[in-house]
Amino acid sequence: MTDIRQGQGRFGADLTPRERFNRTMHYQQVDYISHMEFGYWDELKADWLNQGFLPASFRQADGHIPDRLVEEYFGVEQFEGFGPHIGAMPLREQQIVERTENVITFRDGLGVLSQQKISGTITIPHFLEFPIRDRASWEAFRDEFLDVDHPCRVYTEEQLREREQMTRTTTNPVECYFGSFIGWVRDWTGFQGLAYLSADDPDLVEEIVAHLSQMLMKLLPPVLERGQFDAAGGWEDICFNSGPILSPRFFSERIMPHMAPVMRLLRQHGIDVIWTDCDGRILKLIPLWLEVGLNCMFPLEVNPGNDPVALKKEYGRELLIRGGFNKFALHGGREAILKELKRLEPAVAEGGFIPHIDHRCPGQVTWDNYCYYIWEKCHMLGWPEERIKEFPAFRTWRP
Repeated sequence: MTDIRQGQGRFGADLTPRERFNRTMHYQQVDYISHMEFGYWDELKADWLNQGFLPASFRQADGHIPDRLVEEYFGVEQFEGFGPHIGAMPLREQQIVERTENVITFRDGLGVLSQQKISGTITIPHFLEFPIRDRASWEAFRDEFLDVDHPCRVYTEEQLREREQMTRTTTNPVECYFGSFIGWVRDWTGFQGLAYLSADDPDLVEEIVAHLSQMLMKLLPPVLERGQFDAAGGWEDICFNSGPILSPRFFSERIMPHMAPVMRLLRQHGIDVIWTDCDGRILKLIPLWLEVGLNCMFPLEVNPGNDPVALKKEYGRELLIRGGFNKFALHGGREAILKELKRLEPAVAEGGFIPHIDHRCPGQVTWDNYCYYIWEKCHMLGWPEERIKEFPAFRTWRP
């Protein structure tokens, strides 16, 4: 078995995060494997700050605590991004329909009617109405929100120069964002609406997907021609614990043909690390994504049955992974955390696998457990202990 971890000093000076990411994802030797994460629940960040573990300065004027500040506190390497103006835009102003002591009912900038708790743990809103219900409502939505020629989608030459310069000079890896092919459709129709439409009018669902693909084929080239990219990423979130919300056959016949030209375009511009962020059990979709050129799974939730070790054995170097550390181990204490890391280590050491929590770090994870997780994970990645001790979070914490 190969081990890409070569140790400090192997390349003279330390590799930059950008060099480290590229070498890790291409199965090449590194000093130590990339140290990345995927953010935190808002209430967890607030708890840590209120308990005095995070600096009070991290809380912004609006009360928000940015994930990036917390990640950097733990030495996490960061991505930079430059992508086209895609998705539904421009948005309408949000309208408050009703407000009670505990719940707010509102219509968002796309016309989705929702109810949201005001206090306590903030969860996914309760959706009441969606803007796309049939062909007429789709055409109205398309004309208002998905006009590829709308001025809001155009970068000025100055903006392009500025972002091009950033992509060519930063020492962080750079991602080009390509959005979603069916996840956005689910957002605009609702899950139940999408299920009905896929059976009653599959041609309409495919037409929406095709429109999103055509937008990308027009809006991506000006960005790809100017920037220097290390990866491309999008999202879907179209799987439950039991599998995808639509059949693999529907994906194969109606969605993947419209993904394929976008994946080819990315690869023609030298991007060969391409991921989608999809929760749930994705096992039946992995071979379909690989077939069209999307080769990196993220964040690879373990609990629904996605085993990163087994998947690396099944697909070998064809498959790349970001994530794959079972978040529930964080509640189990040090023994559970170390056991999960040890389980992943052989697959991580071979390359093509950057381990981190398999979604945002959930609520009620203790500061000590999370610090221990980062400490042991970075040791597993090959980071020298003196470097780990320099992370701001570890100035006072010790194992």
